[in-house]
Amino acid sequence: MNRTLQPARALFAIGLLGLGVLALVYHDFALDWQPVPLWLPGRTFLAYGSGMLMLACGAGVLFRSTAQWAVRILFPYLFLWMLLKVPLLFVAPGMEAVWLGFGEVVLLMTGGWVLWASSGEVPPGSMLAPVVGQRGLQRALVAFGLALLPVGLSHLAYVPETVGLVPAWMPVRNFWAYFTGVGQIACGLGILFRITPRVAAWCEAAMVSLFTLLVWLPFVVAKPTDRGSWTGFFISWIIGSSAWIVAQQEVTILQIERARRSVSHPQTGELLEGQPRSEVRGS
Repeated sequence: MNRTLQPARALFAIGLLGLGVLALVYHDFALDWQPVPLWLPGRTFLAYGSGMLMLACGAGVLFRSTAQWAVRILFPYLFLWMLLKVPLLFVAPGMEAVWLGFGEVVLLMTGGWVLWASSGEVPPGSMLAPVVGQRGLQRALVAFGLALLPVGLSHLAYVPETVGLVPAWMPVRNFWAYFTGVGQIACGLGILFRITPRVAAWCEAAMVSLFTLLVWLPFVVAKPTDRGSWTGFFISWIIGSSAWIVAQQEVTILQIERARRSVSHPQTGELLEGQPRSEVRGS
């Protein structure tokens, strides 16, 4: 497990623990963010199981000795969580709110994906090869960048609703609705097209963290017994944590890219990717 991800990993784990507690207290899933059908047999039992799984994985991610196994269990769970949002994309593909909900869960899922992909390589030819290791990390970053686009677009499509979430004490509230929407789209494009991706990831992480502290935390303080406020707070917390995980991973990727660029043939100057530095020096 990549040690450089430890702070962001701890934040991610706290969010999972919070959602796990809510699932057990309310013996239910995470409201609109986990749209499990009401008609599903054993739904309450599954909600308890979901809560226990999040608690176990959240606790496991915190410790180095259990982190690798925890993320291996967590990622498939988050992937199934994402799939719960897919049917709505076919039911109402023209509704931006549907894409917003899907994008939020994809952002959440990619945090677990990056943790798993960075936990180690798999044998060549493994079915898991496309989602683990360097290739898996690259695909996770693409998914994160794509998911930011509908999330940012929702700020522009639903300006009155977005303005309603901006704290009343902030001036020019309409400006912040447009600014955050355009900002999230820009961050997504920056990550997708590798245009200062590290800056884009850090900006997105900071922005979502501010959403959590300035929007959802006041809701929790104002209504400490309201389930919706706590659920929204922890969902926003995990999405912000996923953004921090991606931001920290971008730093690692850029370091690897710099190291590869610095490894060149002593006579031709051509890049010798994937070749140990000692071999290049001895050639």
